[in-house]
Amino acid sequence: MIKSYRGKLADGDKNTISLHTNNGKTGYTIKKISLINSNPGDVDYSAVVKVYSIPQTTVDNNIDFEDSTLLAAGYISTDASSTQFPEDLTIVFDNVTINQDIFVTCKQTGASDVDSCNYYIELEQVSLTEDQALVAIVKNLRNEQ
Repeated sequence: MIKSYRGKLADGDKNTISLHTNNGKTGYTIKKISLINSNPGDVDYSAVVKVYSIPQTTVDNNIDFEDSTLLAAGYISTDASSTQFPEDLTIVFDNVTINQDIFVTCKQTGASDVDSCNYYIELEQVSLTEDQALVAIVKNLRNEQ
């Protein structure tokens, strides 16, 4: 089953997507992330949106694939000028199954950006055995420390 979530983040914002269950036997893998700013075509805009398996204390635009808590990352760049084409780059680590909440951050990269970024995330729901659920929970707890 595919579940989808959407939201809007301003510069420096963070959202929590609640996925945890009482027994942890429902897991999710991120299948897709899409980004679009609030006023496409009207303003110059660029931002980095990242999805993590643990809460973030700071929000930045640095993407580090060595960070094991990073589940997905996206970069969006649009230009009000018709001579420039928008960029929308997204990377999803779809080999990671999670059964706890996920955390979405947004950091604008342009000096004069004042727009917000909309995100759309598709997750595939999978059933986990008790052993798989415990492994996912322990892995998440280790990443938080």
